[in-house]
Amino acid sequence: MKYPSKKRGGFTLIELLVVIAIIAVLIGLLLPAVQKVRESSNRMQCQNNLKQLGIALQNYHDTRGRFPSWGFNFATNPNPSNPFGAQLRGHSALSMTLPYIEQGNVSNAADIQKSLVDPANLPPPLGTTIAGQTKIKTFVCPSAPERMADYRTWFGQGTPYLFASTDYAAIRGMQSAFITGCAPGTATGDSGFFGDFGVNGLADGNRMVDINDGTSNTIMLTEIAGRQQTYAKGKAVTGAFGVAPAWQLNAAWGDFNTNRFLSGYDSTGMVAGCNCINANNYNSIYSFHTSGTNAAMGDGSVRFIRETIGAPIVAAAITRQGEEIATLD
Repeated sequence: MKYPSKKRGGFTLIELLVVIAIIAVLIGLLLPAVQKVRESSNRMQCQNNLKQLGIALQNYHDTRGRFPSWGFNFATNPNPSNPFGAQLRGHSALSMTLPYIEQGNVSNAADIQKSLVDPANLPPPLGTTIAGQTKIKTFVCPSAPERMADYRTWFGQGTPYLFASTDYAAIRGMQSAFITGCAPGTATGDSGFFGDFGVNGLADGNRMVDINDGTSNTIMLTEIAGRQQTYAKGKAVTGAFGVAPAWQLNAAWGDFNTNRFLSGYDSTGMVAGCNCINANNYNSIYSFHTSGTNAAMGDGSVRFIRETIGAPIVAAAITRQGEEIATLD
């Protein structure tokens, strides 16, 4: 005798909606934890990048007897046949680190003995090498937005003219208004770790003994992340491409003008003030990390500088011979 089989009914619409709602709640609970773990990993990678750069600059010093200058001009025209004229513009301190961070192939693809504005160091259509367009992982913080630096306005190009960006740069000094209003005790004649602009080509740069405040007390490199786009308090500043304050030109790792004089901002990040950590990435220390930013010190160590730190302490850590002891922790 055959008995009729019982057919199992499917989920009702209400049951399905309840399940979906439970899953959505669980995702909502887990997402902040996942984001926190991801940011912690990114912050550690960023610290490791700065650590590598700090060691690279120490090795540069060991090899050449001095650190590179933050930027330099050649004393004389290095290439009389340069179609762009008598270009003296040299290279950035980051470019000088390439052989010491296992990027010798990129360094060799360019010509460090010629100006940055030379066909030997520019990508097509104006030059012959793509070295400057090579994204160097060590120069980029993983928390920052992915992008390239567009120099079309500087080179007079009608279409994008791209170079690889960096999130790290030297603070080579401070704006006079920042010193007067926020750190009046700072020695105004004192510049940052890398010293003054070089005028004798590759021969310029500070020696270890020139860092009178001590290398462990002096900032070498900081995050100034997200450029060319200007960011204030975590949000992009709106405006037309190439027009300040929404956009800033210098952002490529090979361009020594990525370095900045420190400015401060108010609580909005848009008006002058004394907040100099994570307020604005235009002439100020900036990252996409929560509550602070990373900085490489002159001895190669890496510190995390909190947003709440006072401007005078940051100023003291930037100067190299002001005889101030900066406690960044």
